[in-house]
Amino acid sequence: MKLRGLPPVWRGDTEVVVLGSFPGAASLAAAQYYAHPRNQFWRLLEQVLAEPLAALPYEARLERVLCHRMGIWDVLAACRREGSLDAAIREAAPNDFDWLRARAPRLRKLCFNGKTAGRFAPKLAAAGYATLVLPSSSPAHAALTFEQKLREWQHLLT
Repeated sequence: MKLRGLPPVWRGDTEVVVLGSFPGAASLAAAQYYAHPRNQFWRLLEQVLAEPLAALPYEARLERVLCHRMGIWDVLAACRREGSLDAAIREAAPNDFDWLRARAPRLRKLCFNGKTAGRFAPKLAAAGYATLVLPSSSPAHAALTFEQKLREWQHLLT
């Protein structure tokens, strides 16, 4: 069965979007980005934005992110996958970034959460976006400490 991703989190004044590869099983089940309790996404953004995101309900987190002119989405709209690992992704269909560009005209920078999502950076850079590939916030990416990841994630808003 082909899995469908989550809708983008954005508004007309969005300038920066963080792009994952495709939601994991916990995120799809909860219909929330980065729902796995060990994923460091919300802790990293909390530090970058100086906002208490992890303690907030999901909808309030999204509102705080949007207030910083930041959005959240994935590079893939749909795929087949057993489990949550990016390595298991098959028959991937990309999201429509022209659709987003038409609706978020101030969008200038795309930041990729991990190397799998980062494979799309050259194509989207060629479309005129600034791009930044970040270390993955996934619990499966344990090669770096939280502090090492945070040093890289601090460049989100620059």
